[in-house]
Amino acid sequence: MGIGADGWAGLGEASRARLEAAAVVVGSSRQLGLLPEVDGQLRRAWPTPLSYDLLSDYVDRPVAVLASGDPMLSGIGSALIRALGPDVVEVLPAVSSVSLALARLRWSAERTQVLSLVGRRPEQVLRHLAPGHEVLVLSSDESTPGRVAELLVAVGYGETHMIVLGDLGGAEESRTDGVAATWDAEAPRLHVLALHLRGPVVGSWAAGLPDDAYEHDGQLTKRDLRASALARLMPQPGQTLWDVGAGAGSVGIEWMRAHPTCRAVAFEADAERAARIRRNAARLGVPGLEVVHGSAPEILGSSPHPHAVFVGGGATTPGLLLRCREVLPRGGRLVAHGVTVETERELGVQYARHGGELTRIAVETAAPIGSYTGWAPARTVTQWSWSAS
Repeated sequence: MGIGADGWAGLGEASRARLEAAAVVVGSSRQLGLLPEVDGQLRRAWPTPLSYDLLSDYVDRPVAVLASGDPMLSGIGSALIRALGPDVVEVLPAVSSVSLALARLRWSAERTQVLSLVGRRPEQVLRHLAPGHEVLVLSSDESTPGRVAELLVAVGYGETHMIVLGDLGGAEESRTDGVAATWDAEAPRLHVLALHLRGPVVGSWAAGLPDDAYEHDGQLTKRDLRASALARLMPQPGQTLWDVGAGAGSVGIEWMRAHPTCRAVAFEADAERAARIRRNAARLGVPGLEVVHGSAPEILGSSPHPHAVFVGGGATTPGLLLRCREVLPRGGRLVAHGVTVETERELGVQYARHGGELTRIAVETAAPIGSYTGWAPARTVTQWSWSAS
C-alpha cells in the first residue's frame, strides 16, 4: 500500500479501512510512525539489511506492507511480487513522488527521464547526459545531490540547473534551486532531485562513441567496427551480452548504454585491462557492467547465459566459438572479429559450416602526407555474424 509524506491524512477511506483491518503492518520506522495506533495490530519495521524473511511468520494473516507513493515505481511492490508471486500480492498505489515532482516543476512526463539511484551508483546519471535533457533522480539519501553535482562538473555539465524537492506532499515540503558548479545546499533525506542538463554533446546513445571516449592501451574495438558489430548484436531491453576478450570494454559498455535494462558481462584475461574496463564503464554511465577476470572459454561457465556474444579477440582458441554458440538461445546473436590470417581462416570455416554473414571491413582515415592529405588505412577486419535458429 502506497502512503505519501502526508501520511494517514492523505489516504482515502478504502485504504484506511484496509490498513485498520490488517493483522500486521510492515514498513520503515518512518512510515509506521505516520499511522494511528490500532488495538491488537502488530507493527514490524524492516530489518537492516532488508530481508523479506519476517513475512514468512505471518503467512496465514492479512499483512499490509507500506511503500512510499506508488509501490510499483522503483518501489518495494515489484520486489515483493518477484519474491512471493503476483497471486498473493495486491497493490494499492498512492500518488508517486515522480507525479508530485512533475506537477511542481510543470515538466511533462513524456519528456522527462526518471532514474533511480536508490541502492545504485550515482555514475548512472552520466548515461543520460544531453544538452537540454530533463531528468528526475530518485535519490538514495541526503548525500545524492552533492555526489551528482561533482560528477556533472567533472564532465563539463557544471551549469546544470539542480532542484531538490523535499518531503513532497507533506507539511515540510521544500524546494532548493542551484547549479551543479556551486552546489553546496543541504538536502532532506526524503527528496527527489530534478536536473535540467546544461552542457556539451559528449556522446551518442547510438553505437559508435568516439575512440577517445575510452581509456585504452590500443586494445579497443574501433568506432566504425564497434558500430557494425552492435548493429548485428542488436541490443534489446532486458537482454544480456557476453563481451569476450573485452579489451577496453567498449562493446559491452555501448550495449548497456542502448537501454537501461540491458546487461553485459565483460571477460578479460589481463588484470590491468579489467580494471580499465571498470573505469570506462563508470565514466560512461554504466557502472553496473560486470567484469570477470580470467581466460575464456574456462571462465565463461559461471555467468548467466547471454542473448548475444561478441568475441573481439581469441576466436582461434580451441572450443571458444563452439561454447559461445552452445549457450545462445533461439534468436541469439554471435559476432566475432579477426585481424590475423589465422583468425580469418577460422571464421571462414565457421561461416562454411554454420552460415551467417561473413564480411571484411576496411576503414581509411584522412591524414597528412607532407603538405597534402591522403588516406591512412587501418587493419582490415573480418567479421562473422551468426544467429541461432
